[in-house]
Amino acid sequence: MTYPRLLLAAAASGSGKTMITCGLLQALKNRGLKVASFKCGPDYIDPMFHERVIGTRAKNLDTFFAGENDTRYLFAMDAEGMDISVMEGVMGYYDGVGGTTTQAGAYDLARVTRTPAILIVNTKGMSLSVAAIVKGFAEFVPDSQIKGVILNQMSPMLYPRIKEQVERLTGVHCYGYVPVIKDFVIESRHLGLVLPAEVAELNEKLNGLAKVLEESLDIDDLLELAAGAPELSFTEPRLPERADRPKVRIGLAMDEAFCFYYKDNLELLRRLGAELVYFSPIHDKELPGDLAGLIFEGGYPELNARELAANTSMLESVRQAIQGGMPVLAECGGFMYLHKKMEDMDNHKYDMVGIIDGEAYRTPKLNRFGYITLTSNRDGLCGPAGTSFKAHEFHYFESTACGDGWHAQKPAAKRSWECIQMHDNIQVGFPHLYYYSNPQALAHFLDRCADYQEAQHI
Repeated sequence: MTYPRLLLAAAASGSGKTMITCGLLQALKNRGLKVASFKCGPDYIDPMFHERVIGTRAKNLDTFFAGENDTRYLFAMDAEGMDISVMEGVMGYYDGVGGTTTQAGAYDLARVTRTPAILIVNTKGMSLSVAAIVKGFAEFVPDSQIKGVILNQMSPMLYPRIKEQVERLTGVHCYGYVPVIKDFVIESRHLGLVLPAEVAELNEKLNGLAKVLEESLDIDDLLELAAGAPELSFTEPRLPERADRPKVRIGLAMDEAFCFYYKDNLELLRRLGAELVYFSPIHDKELPGDLAGLIFEGGYPELNARELAANTSMLESVRQAIQGGMPVLAECGGFMYLHKKMEDMDNHKYDMVGIIDGEAYRTPKLNRFGYITLTSNRDGLCGPAGTSFKAHEFHYFESTACGDGWHAQKPAAKRSWECIQMHDNIQVGFPHLYYYSNPQALAHFLDRCADYQEAQHI
């Protein structure tokens, strides 16, 4: 199949990838095109920007989580019927797993999906040296996929001369420039970008940025390059059969505090027979009725600790459901919510659900950052001992009760540790799981939910 597509990458973080990606997506939408966007790697917030604010179809793509064939398949699921798909890279173009490989980096995604890559170069403080950077990146590997360059923070007066030199010296086409833009800044916080709803006048800023890019980028040429992307082949993954089991209603926490979800995880839950029922631990008074299981994923509970603690009826509703045997999966922020106590960003302690006999507390640095492979140490909600998931961690909080139900191993490194509280109907911990890395384990969880549903005569 043919899917028009581009990947925007850079030499390093801070080069302007996110700004230019958002502006280009907005410009494409303003042209009336059907646009899909994808973020390389385990990033929750950029896809939220793309989908909720710009209105594109958005999700993550990650070759560490899904492997090569499934990455192509997951891309095609959202790219089907779109006029163009735009992927945003991560870090530097060749930066991957372990800091010493290209696996799961932007280049790896471009290679696996055969996507033309556009290198964004921040030209602040340089002129002809830009050509050396472009040449080095384009020729670093024989199949670099780099088909063009965009020069960021470039003087409009200087651009024609630098364009001529870059194309002559490197053979790489320049698709335009971006001038210095001071009035479009997306603020960051401890886990990354702030959420879309928190950015004042974001739509106006995005449309202003899109107008600038319409004038400074060769968008028609970029569309032509995307349309010429090679055909893509893949096979559909085989999923577990659950035809003999009933559908189950799974309560999914979703609000300001719990908003970090992989779109593919939710879609796989539905495909395996889950009816997802959204609820808010902040705003709702109790859990929805007739649930067979619960899922709490990550987000910003530490920014909403006072509101979560004040909703005592919801805390009690969750506590009673889990104590009554309802299966529960929780990750990172969701794990923190289930503790006896949780600190906020100012180190104030608040009472939480209390299923986990411990405290979640803030630390001054990032803890256990990056990809991991998880292997269960004993039988549990997601299968027998030895069950495996691809996952990642990214958090500034720690727990006095991390658990030892699973073994976490860093790829391309010797570091490992025990993690995740795992009891009869509980599997909760800091790691974020990627469900497509083991659909059978997710089916096992839903089977346990079906067992609970039958026992409760729901």
